[in-house]
Amino acid sequence: REGAWRFQVKLDHIHPQFLSMLVAYEDRRFARHRGIDLMAVARAGWQLLTNGRIVSGASTITMQLARLVEPRTERSLSAKLRQMVRAVQIERRLTKDEILERYLTLAPYGGNLEGIRAATLAWFGKEPKRLAPGEAALLVSLPQLPERRRPDRHHEAATKARDRVLDRMRGTGALAALDIERGRASPVPETRRPIPFLAAHAAERALRERRYQLTLSRPVQERLESVALEAAE
Repeated sequence: REGAWRFQVKLDHIHPQFLSMLVAYEDRRFARHRGIDLMAVARAGWQLLTNGRIVSGASTITMQLARLVEPRTERSLSAKLRQMVRAVQIERRLTKDEILERYLTLAPYGGNLEGIRAATLAWFGKEPKRLAPGEAALLVSLPQLPERRRPDRHHEAATKARDRVLDRMRGTGALAALDIERGRASPVPETRRPIPFLAAHAAERALRERRYQLTLSRPVQERLESVALEAAE
């Protein structure tokens, strides 16, 4: 209804290397904390006191999920505290795998793309199980600033963000040195690919009638839709 592309995803449909990179970059103690990383909070507070500005954040993946589920426009201490409370509640209800799956279903990846599967299809034309290291690094970086790092509009910013993720992987065990160098040398997409959208009306009718069996020839359907588009134009 919001006009977004979003697909539910399971962890076994995602490349394990991407998951390792995501946790190493966003929330190193994800497996151990219960929604709030107290060490990260203490570090961020100390950096704020000594530098007079925010140097690093303390948001866990669970806190980011809380923000996605319950969006807030204001940036205040009270809003951050409510987010922390929600994160603790989420941790009590869901397993770590379930938290990751929900986060990777809802996270923003630029424009109207939500979730890792919509992102991999639109930016790389492939499923999340087939991500290469450079592609995975770009997708790790996008949810932080999805509009400012959209590769089709801000290609240089997207490339720099990807390279920062790759550099952070050194010494974490998430990526081998050779994979890091290959990732930095790989191209960043400059255009967005169309999401597969074949036989939309037939699929919608099948769902409405709760019938999930369709007989379609993909090549024939694609040619027919092309003919129909040319005729309409």
